[in-house]
Amino acid sequence: LSEQIERVRKIHGRVLLFDCHSIRSRLPFLFEGELPDFNLGNYNTSTCAPEIEDAALEICAGAEGYSCVLNGRFKGGWTTRHYGKPEKGIHVIQLELAQQTYMDESAPWLYHEEKAAKLRVHLKKLLSCLEQTITSLT
Repeated sequence: LSEQIERVRKIHGRVLLFDCHSIRSRLPFLFEGELPDFNLGNYNTSTCAPEIEDAALEICAGAEGYSCVLNGRFKGGWTTRHYGKPEKGIHVIQLELAQQTYMDESAPWLYHEEKAAKLRVHLKKLLSCLEQTITSLT
């Protein structure tokens, strides 16, 4: 991954790594309550430019019917913290996506095309906005 990040940074002068995973919304052995649908993390604004944080938060928080948090329970894992060096043009933001947004969170873990299609609209919008934002950074 380091080699690819450096390769892209040399070509474009900057790079954005979007570290995305999905997780069950309820994990009682880790925390009480339910996770928001979109869990963004940038290790308290240290792994990406503020413009990237703002763009991601605007899209996710504005996604009707979904909940969102920035630097909540997931502030950014190892990948986010290890690679995020915005001062060197390497920007990283993490998204932990609640599985309930597109599938059942228990066996037999059924995929729901209608829920996924609705979610896909917002994810495409998010990725497009992040692309525009990283491109606009000087």
